[in-house]
Amino acid sequence: MAYTTINKSSLHFNTKLYTGNNTSQSITGVGFQPDWSWIKSRVNTEKHVLQNAVIGTGQEFTSQDNSAQNPTTTSVTSFNSDGITVGSANAVNDNNINYASWHWKANGAGSSNTDGSINTTKTSANTTSGFSLVTYTGTGSNATIGHGLGIAPEVVFIKGVNFLSGWYVYAKDALGTNGNSGKGSVAFLENEAAFTNDTTSWQNTDPTSSVISLGNDGGTNGSNKPYQAYCFAPVKGFSKMGSYLGNGNANGTFVNTGFKPAWILIKVTTIASNDWHIFDSKRLGYNEKNYSLKPNNNPIEVTGLKIDLLSNGFKLRGTQNDFNGSGQTYMYMAFAEAPLVGSNNIPATAR
Repeated sequence: MAYTTINKSSLHFNTKLYTGNNTSQSITGVGFQPDWSWIKSRVNTEKHVLQNAVIGTGQEFTSQDNSAQNPTTTSVTSFNSDGITVGSANAVNDNNINYASWHWKANGAGSSNTDGSINTTKTSANTTSGFSLVTYTGTGSNATIGHGLGIAPEVVFIKGVNFLSGWYVYAKDALGTNGNSGKGSVAFLENEAAFTNDTTSWQNTDPTSSVISLGNDGGTNGSNKPYQAYCFAPVKGFSKMGSYLGNGNANGTFVNTGFKPAWILIKVTTIASNDWHIFDSKRLGYNEKNYSLKPNNNPIEVTGLKIDLLSNGFKLRGTQNDFNGSGQTYMYMAFAEAPLVGSNNIPATAR
């Protein structure tokens, strides 16, 4: 029996590595036209650059702080049929510098969604892969927005567009320091804080198959303020969001995703002062040497956190609190390199 209908995961998400040349260059081989691209230098302390097709190429965001959109003509300058074009900005294209870029497919520029009490400015939804980009204007009071996925998202990022605002993170299975999870807690992509009690960001309500609930918090729903939301729903064999318990052992916890991971985001939810971490299957490219990049900071690749990427999930190989502390709870979000078994009945292999 087929495990997933997405046989080729790289048609919806892909990692592309490249070397900068300090002038305009086309980054090809992504395999589709991206709607959201995230770029980070691997070898120097340049900022993360995040750009999407709904906001447009003229604006960039960074995950490591709460800054407003930054007008740009030298970062991602176009989204192309097989990748992106980058300009001369050092953060995306410094000469002879190695970069990691991560790309998601939504549904182009999108259109207004009327499922919620707020009619979104744009909702760009890929219902096949469970990913959507949403822009909307807040009301300052309890409201809902349509995400367009048809199934409930389990991770949501929300960021104010043109004003100082943190990257608010909802994660269904994230257990916070006070015992609240999901709808009753929040964390921020730009800092090291744990998930903490917050019943206003999400109106103390989990997303449904059609809408995301917003309270009156100024970071997710301030009056007449513009926001962008990144919505992720699990798709069997392609993506999974969840939690795991660390064991503090070098023979660490194994997490069964049901597919061979291409990209993983991990954050400890129950204690503070620990970073977010991104692992992918392209950089270095063999177990246990899967280096981390930190969304909440701008250092070079972190080499001390060891993780195995397997045909059906991932296994922690270190004892650090950042990803495998004894008795600590972690949230994760993962996307597939290949399904464990696709509709073509071809199984994935380990690395």
